Amino acid sequence: MAKIYSKKSLPNKVMKPRKEVVSFLLNYSKALSMIEIDNHSFEIISN
Repeated sequence: MAKIYSKKSLPNKVMKPRKEVVSFLLNYSKALSMIEIDNHSFEIISN
């Protein structure tokens, strides 16, 4: 008889990020610029 390999489903937890984390990610994404020069891409963070 074949073995059944299945994982038990994990309970769904509602995860909410802190306001500081969301603020940091939004500010980081606003400051990030991508520049492509001759098939090379450069990431520049302007503070």
